[in-house]
Amino acid sequence: MTQYAMVIDLRKCVGCGACALACKTENNTAARKYGQTHNWADFIHETTGSFPNTGFRTLPVLCNHCSNAPCVEACPVEPKAMYKTADGITMHNDERCIGCRACQDACPYSMDEVTKDGAYGEYSVISYNEEGESTQPFFTDKTELIKGCTTSGAELVALTGAIPPHQTRYQHPDYESVRRDNIVEKCIFCDHRIKNDELPYCVSACPSSARIFGDLDDAGSDVAKLLKQHQSFVLKEEEGTKPNVYYIRDYSAR
Repeated sequence: MTQYAMVIDLRKCVGCGACALACKTENNTAARKYGQTHNWADFIHETTGSFPNTGFRTLPVLCNHCSNAPCVEACPVEPKAMYKTADGITMHNDERCIGCRACQDACPYSMDEVTKDGAYGEYSVISYNEEGESTQPFFTDKTELIKGCTTSGAELVALTGAIPPHQTRYQHPDYESVRRDNIVEKCIFCDHRIKNDELPYCVSACPSSARIFGDLDDAGSDVAKLLKQHQSFVLKEEEGTKPNVYYIRDYSAR
């Protein structure tokens, strides 16, 4: 059986954000309230030690596509809105989702709640589209930055016939190109691309090849070879979720 996994080489990752921009473009994720954005490819920036003996690293984070996925177990609808595919991807069905956010509460990696100071948590693995709020608010705005000179978001939509105007359209039996209000969203390993023998877009876009994707059960795959060659770790191993996103090596700017 195929078991898709991702390996992230921290020695190659410089936190440039190309993966996040690629993900946003490919999956049409949008601006959200508080000026934040949906980022399925997100980052944790860590600083350790005390000056002058300090260390720093950027840790890319995304849905871990856990083999023992608490989000799937917590989903109350039948058939499940959050479910596992035969090849190990944790998928989400937009039509079946009732927006209860039980998956988000169950996920030990999801930090989508607003903190006391108005900022979001470290990263958001499962995000929620607030009920009654457009997931693409800019593109319903008719305001011109310079009246009679610049275009508005609504005008761009009228000219291109798509929200967002740069929308990536793809056919998928369980997934909409642009998600609607009152449901959750998350990384799906670009399942629509995999079905066309393409890599997840964050992998293709990484300029340093820090992201490697493939079949963990294929001993000849790059991910299997790297995990055999290097000591790896996963996030929150103690939770017993068996993540399929692995980290190898390390980098520290000193």
